[in-house]
Amino acid sequence: EVQLQASGGGLVQAGGSLRLSCATSGFTFDDYNIAWFRQVPGKEREGVSCSSASDGSTYYADSAKGRFTMFRNNAKNTAYLQMNDLKPEDTAVYYCAVDWRYYGLDLGYDFWGQGTLVTVSS
Repeated sequence: EVQLQASGGGLVQAGGSLRLSCATSGFTFDDYNIAWFRQVPGKEREGVSCSSASDGSTYYADSAKGRFTMFRNNAKNTAYLQMNDLKPEDTAVYYCAVDWRYYGLDLGYDFWGQGTLVTVSS
């Protein structure tokens, strides 16, 4: 059974940093593309970043470029999202997702974690 457990969210002041983790199990992590999404209540879920299993490349939404860094530790079956210079508009529930075929920032992933709340105060 594929399982994704996102953690690391919390309350931080604007300009601060957080590192989110996505611990996974139940599949061959190295073979799967993985992504981070976020969602504000009442708004659509949006892609933040994604990491390719095939070549290790990462891609970021414009809102994340220059501030967020995504990386994966294949030995620990875990992906991370390092978020720096956080802004109040980054407040959202953050989700990780995986898929062995789909890669991108659309909602094409088969498996999703439960989400972790990030709140950035001004």
